Amino acid sequence: MTITSTEIATEQIETAVKAGVLQIGNVRFQNALARVPQTTPPIWLMRQAGRYHRHYQYLRRQFSFMDLCKQPELAAHVALGPVLDFDFDVAIMFSDLLFPLDALGMGLEYTDAGPRLGWKLTQQALAKLRDVDEAWPHLLFQGEALRETRAILPDDKSLIGFVGGPWTLFVYAVEGTHKSAEHALKELKLFEQFCETLVPLLIRNIEFQLANGAEVVMVFDTAAGELAPEAFKNVVVPQLERLTLSFPSRLGYYSKGTNRDHLNHSLFTGGMWAGIGVDHYWDLPNAFQMFPNGFVQGNFDQNLLLSSREEFKRQLERFLNPLIEHDRAGWICGLGHGVLPKTPEENVRLFVNTVREVLQ
Repeated sequence: MTITSTEIATEQIETAVKAGVLQIGNVRFQNALARVPQTTPPIWLMRQAGRYHRHYQYLRRQFSFMDLCKQPELAAHVALGPVLDFDFDVAIMFSDLLFPLDALGMGLEYTDAGPRLGWKLTQQALAKLRDVDEAWPHLLFQGEALRETRAILPDDKSLIGFVGGPWTLFVYAVEGTHKSAEHALKELKLFEQFCETLVPLLIRNIEFQLANGAEVVMVFDTAAGELAPEAFKNVVVPQLERLTLSFPSRLGYYSKGTNRDHLNHSLFTGGMWAGIGVDHYWDLPNAFQMFPNGFVQGNFDQNLLLSSREEFKRQLERFLNPLIEHDRAGWICGLGHGVLPKTPEENVRLFVNTVREVLQ
């Protein structure tokens, strides 16, 4: 068996960490997890590795999106690029949240029109899903990507993994898109049946990500806001509880389009999560108050990064100034959602530099 240089480097890092010689991870990020007060927050952005970035564009001209995700060395270099370029405090595994659906046998390809499944989930199609033991090997590449990323990531940067939320994956499985939840809302009984296979697969995947270098695994629920608050609590929360009970304080949760009524539940306010991410419709000081444990991640409006440099900086300082005198313990500075594809690189760099200049 051939031992790669990455495996040797990873083993050396693990040995040094166990011996107490080497501190792995970003101090600001770890302070945020522990709710330790600090002046300057850690910074990471959803989709910080992506189409807006020349480093990604260069790799994408040579390789397909599927290759960039499924070849661990490529995934590691995609994840590393923006950390080196913009000095983010945290790298996130480069992958896609739809791969569990592919692992379950639904087929997945990436086209110019976006991701496409081989078939959509229905009551009749439920029996076509692979069981967990059969599906699991199809996700091993994500753990390998994390090991590769950790091996080449600077020691003072943190690394996180992610999975899609059960509801978001269900919506995509039923609809074939995230643009609508019309049919998914009519199939709520099917959601619970689907989760009997999906959630154990996610649990196994999360466990593997944590074992391979992820300090925290984010659960991204971009379709959560399609549900009314009571339906969200009745339908989605029980499945999320299964995840948090398996990994207390090791998972972060981000939901798009949700509000206080959605997240006013002990699952989110009681410290079960490592932290909560909020989109740009939230008032950040209110989020600090509502979620007193772990981190609060967010939430500058990503659309404003498309503005001219002068207007963007004015809006960013307007966002930051009220926070100067506010208790910011636990804050991970980021956007309300991911970096948009046409975002100017110079605005991303200005975002990082301005946050650190204003909050120092």
